[in-house]
Amino acid sequence: MAHDFLDLPGGRRIAYALREGGSPTVVFLGGFRSDMTGTKASFLDGWASGAGLGFLRFDYTGHGASSGRFEDGAIGDWVQDAAETIGALTRGPLILVGSSMGGWIALRLVALLGERVAGLIGIAAAPDFTEDSMWAEMDEPTRARLITEGQVEVPSDYEAPYPITRRLIEDGRENLVLRTPLRLPFPVRLLHGTADTDVEQAVALRLLDHAEGPDIRLTLVKDADHRFSSEATLALLASTLAEVVSDAADRT
Repeated sequence: MAHDFLDLPGGRRIAYALREGGSPTVVFLGGFRSDMTGTKASFLDGWASGAGLGFLRFDYTGHGASSGRFEDGAIGDWVQDAAETIGALTRGPLILVGSSMGGWIALRLVALLGERVAGLIGIAAAPDFTEDSMWAEMDEPTRARLITEGQVEVPSDYEAPYPITRRLIEDGRENLVLRTPLRLPFPVRLLHGTADTDVEQAVALRLLDHAEGPDIRLTLVKDADHRFSSEATLALLASTLAEVVSDAADRT
């Protein structure tokens, strides 16, 4: 797919694709080690085009076509990438659509973007996963090695083992969203598959219980996996986004 580049402070070069359109602008926030060319991002780009809405997708530093090495990055860096890219390329109300780690980043952006956020969709959202999944599941020898050596490799169901750094874990603790009040004063829809082996249903239920807001709903989809990219789940995603756009418009 064709993309452009945005130069940000610190030598960061962010690859992005922006479709101009009406308001609100839909912003897709990808997952851990993913990029903006995935099935969900491409599908939503097409949906937004048909709906006449603006659509922004991009790669965090160390991901996809953007600059930097993955192992040098952390949650706070990717939140900053997102906030600065959105700030530079968009105006007006936003609907944030976060997939997996992107759901965590979307929740962090709420505090940074303020009233610009008109709605939020989490697809297998994974808030606080560096602490509650990665760190929690490490045995003591692995934790000790991570602290002393600064990095360990973990297996993946999708690719070769990848590095987890001490900085990723420590920075993650500075960005946790489930330990302090989380006010979401706009339409929020959480979508989660019952066959997701990467992010447990308990995470979605904890987020639903913890977040505060007038219009927050969780939909569990039987047998859907973490990718959430089947024809049926994409159709659900489209109808959910249409609902959030409509509800957000009613509130303005």
